[in-house]
Amino acid sequence: MVNHRRKKSVIALATILTMGLAVPTMADAKSTTANVDLRIMETTDVHTNLMNYDYYKNAPTDAVGLVKTATLVHEARKENKNNVLVDNGDTIQGTPFGTFFAKVDRIKKGEVHPSIAAMNAMRYDAATYGNHEFNYGLGYLKEVYNDGDFKRVNANVYVDDHDKNDNNDKNKYTPYSIVNKKVKDANGKSHVIKVGYIGFVAPQIMSWDQTHLAGKVKAKDIVATAENYVPEMKKKGADVVIAMAHSGFSADLTNNEDVIYALTKVKGIDAVTFSHTHQVFPAKDEASLSSSFKDKDGKLLPGVNNAKGTINGVAAVQAGYGGAELGIIDLKLTKSKTNKWKVVSSQSQTRNAKATRPAKTISAIVKPGHEQTINYVNTPIGTTTDAIHSFFALVKDDPSIQVVTNAQKWYVEKIVANDPALKDLPILSAGAPFKAGRNGPEEYTEIQKGDLTIRSAADLYLYDNTLKAVKVSGATVKEWLERSAGQFNQIDPTKTTEQSLINSDFRPYNFDVIDGVTYEIDVTQPSKYDPDGVLINPTANRVKNLSYNGKALDEKQQFIVITNNYRATGGGNFPGVKASPIVVDSQDENRQVLMDYISEQKEIVPTADNNWSLTKMTGTPNVTFTSSPTGAKYLEETSPYSYTGKTDAKGFGIFTIDLSK
Repeated sequence: MVNHRRKKSVIALATILTMGLAVPTMADAKSTTANVDLRIMETTDVHTNLMNYDYYKNAPTDAVGLVKTATLVHEARKENKNNVLVDNGDTIQGTPFGTFFAKVDRIKKGEVHPSIAAMNAMRYDAATYGNHEFNYGLGYLKEVYNDGDFKRVNANVYVDDHDKNDNNDKNKYTPYSIVNKKVKDANGKSHVIKVGYIGFVAPQIMSWDQTHLAGKVKAKDIVATAENYVPEMKKKGADVVIAMAHSGFSADLTNNEDVIYALTKVKGIDAVTFSHTHQVFPAKDEASLSSSFKDKDGKLLPGVNNAKGTINGVAAVQAGYGGAELGIIDLKLTKSKTNKWKVVSSQSQTRNAKATRPAKTISAIVKPGHEQTINYVNTPIGTTTDAIHSFFALVKDDPSIQVVTNAQKWYVEKIVANDPALKDLPILSAGAPFKAGRNGPEEYTEIQKGDLTIRSAADLYLYDNTLKAVKVSGATVKEWLERSAGQFNQIDPTKTTEQSLINSDFRPYNFDVIDGVTYEIDVTQPSKYDPDGVLINPTANRVKNLSYNGKALDEKQQFIVITNNYRATGGGNFPGVKASPIVVDSQDENRQVLMDYISEQKEIVPTADNNWSLTKMTGTPNVTFTSSPTGAKYLEETSPYSYTGKTDAKGFGIFTIDLSK
């Protein structure tokens, strides 16, 4: 009897051999290729904007809210069940909500912070720490995050063991985590992909939160740390490495705060979720993309692909600020015959939550803390005789800054009065417009005439800084102001085409006004420093007619300048400031000082002393700046600026300014 099946197999084998084709082995039969789509979702810089609510305006808003982002997460998960959700930090600080649970009704052992409760309900897979996670100390950070049902990773913060050997340093936190992720391919077949999460934070935390961190931890370079750990992760079997870096984008490779451009060049990283600068990448189009990603001619930097959302060929995403965006990276992975997964393509995107409805389940979790915060911020502390706003604080001396610098001086004068070494030194007070549109046209201070509350003080002083005063020379005061003057673009008075006055890359909180001296800023001159505080034009001189007590400032004279812990310890890279001795090292918050000042004064008359101005110029150049369209209602007949009635792509109103007045 002939075995026909065996006969056919022999004939088929003979045919294959005749054609020169390879014969499949048993191992090959078990190892077949597979294709899987893996979705990575990112939130970042939520800054306790859990509800879609503006605590400063005491009203709902569409501009922020993790409760709205949660809806986007739910929708994105339905599109691809092979997904992970990560948070890139700056989560527990940033609004009165965060302040309330850190300072007023501090989270205690056994209590779950509303931010963490919301993240648990949203089923996050991993999170890393931002620089603001360290604002309230290491103990608070631990107490808050130990309730998270997700992996917490940071690789570049180490325990300070007080020896001089960097090679034996131990990580303060879990540097990375490799998780078996169950996925299904297009045919419904199950697979396991080993997803590796590694986290980083800007090492500048050691300066910014020196009081909390000095002698306890130390932070190392992000890129060098990645180069150390990523190969180790790959060796331990990570199929996909996701680098979660609380760091922004900068093409300047000497900038170790914003290192994403360099980080994407580290071999073995498959995807980067980044943050810190509150920008969006990829943007909806190239024109909308921040100039940080472009050269001086407005062209994308080499390696930046906004259409695909890649940097140096690596998938990357940055989800803006406040929960306003959800970042998404879609990776296409292929498993080879050797059972190795490889990323073969990617597509990144950001989705805006503005038109999205809040998720009811997350809203219910957050609501109790939200209501407690509202009750807290509405506590009265004084009154104001007129409205206080910051719509024009970037182009003129402004009452919203003046009230802060006045309060700071009031506080320090009492401290130094009885100090023989300090009492005869002139006191200057520095302040900046914290709410001047950095995160969109809704982010401006607007306090109506009448009651001032804790909410008002938080509106005027956004950050949980502590008050410091440094002793500096007149020369340092001059350079301090030159650094601030970098906010402005150089204006050509002979040109009639439109020229933008404000450099959009300059962060408003670095535009320090120093009260106690008088000066002008000549924007026809080039800036001495770039937006990051790097010296670019050593001989440039924008600050003119700098005077103290009606006389030209003596650069050798010593001054006390009041500021905050961020600035005094090097924040913003202001020349000479970090090296200057701190002579008032207060643990009182600048915001609390402002509240105490308002309470004592009882009534605030919001005026500015006009100690600085832009130098008048001849000619009639077409100079514009942006602010909230709401600012138009505060224009006066004598104002040197006017509203064009037009808005830009982001919704900012476009104003003109007459620099001849």
